[in-house]
Amino acid sequence: MSLRQPVLQLKPRTDRSLPPVVAATAAVAAPAMTATSTLLIESVALLRGAREVLIRHGGEVYRLRHTRNDKLILTK
Repeated sequence: MSLRQPVLQLKPRTDRSLPPVVAATAAVAAPAMTATSTLLIESVALLRGAREVLIRHGGEVYRLRHTRNDKLILTK
């Protein structure tokens, strides 16, 4: 049994009313903004070719992993 439990498992949205997505480049891509100021960032821009990244938020460090099944899992 693993000591780390998944906090959140993100699934791809199938909603066709998504705002346009910014293409990922080698440099940090500027996030797309919608009319309601909701941020949309491509996972490729976050991961930059890696299978996992560490995200610091509120003094805590979270791990965002891209699984073999093409899912994103965020753990604390």
